[in-house]
Order: sequence, then structure tokens, then C-alpha cells
Amino acid sequence: MSDPRFPIGGFARPSGLSEAERDVAISEIAKLPSALEDAVTGLSEVQLVTPYRAGGWTISQVVHHLVDSHINSLCRFKLGLTEESPVIRPYDEDSWVRTPDAVTSVDDAIALLREIHKRWVSLLRSMTDEDFERSIVHPDSGTWTLAQLLALYAWHGKHHLAHITETGKAKGW
Repeated sequence: MSDPRFPIGGFARPSGLSEAERDVAISEIAKLPSALEDAVTGLSEVQLVTPYRAGGWTISQVVHHLVDSHINSLCRFKLGLTEESPVIRPYDEDSWVRTPDAVTSVDDAIALLREIHKRWVSLLRSMTDEDFERSIVHPDSGTWTLAQLLALYAWHGKHHLAHITETGKAKGW
């Protein structure tokens, strides 16, 4: 792994997604909670507080970040579906993984992620071609269609899952 920050490579924003590409991305989102649970099951407390890279988040913080991020993503999709090009609110990810709720067990975090993903996947599967062309505006990165957000979050889950699995491989866990 050449750059531990990007174990699966950086995200490349597509101009759009075909229906087949959307189906693959939705499937990736659907299976993330189980894959994440598999990746952390059996890890000790010491392993859970191990950073995935020097100066990076711990394995536990990566899990909690996924919950924070995907709660926000569900809200971003709902805003995009119910408002005309809403400006979404960014948040300080580093601060969020240090709030008191982010020290609950990873099992509790994954249980919450599983429920978020059930609802989110149900929403994604109900969306039409036109829905995926709707957009949100991020103050820092500009306008995103919901199809582009879908691609981003499918990548995002695999990206952070790889932080955990690659750390396990590197440490011999």
C-alpha cells in the first residue's frame, strides 16, 4: 500500500452513473455494515485504539466516523430529494470522532450503522433516474448530483473498511 490514507485509491467523481453502476453502488452501501462487523469482530481493545496510520484515526474512530458520515449522507439525500439544490452543511469530522458518544462500543456503532443503511438503501432503491439527477451544493466542493453522491459514499465505505482491513494485515491480526 503506497499511501495508507488512500488504501483503495482516491475518489474520482463520475459525471454520472448508469442504472447498473447505481445498482452496484447501492449494493456496496447495503453490505458495508456486515463487512465492517466482520472486519472488527474479535479485535481487542488495544487493537481498536490502534491508529490505521501515524497521525490517523484509531480503528474505533474509523467505525464511529462511518456512522457520523452516513447519518449525514442519508440527510443529504433526503434534502436533495425534497429541496431544490439545497446547500448542505459541512461538519468537522475530526471533532465529531472525539465527541463523548464516539467512545461507545464499536458493536453499538455498527448496530446503528446497520439501521441507517437499511433506511438509506430503501430510499436509494426507490429513487428514479430523475431523482439521481437532482443535486445538492456543498459549500467547499460545489454541486453534486445524487448519483455522484451515491458513487462517493459507495467509495467512502470501501475506503474506510480498507483502513481497517489493511491495518489488520500490516499488523498480522
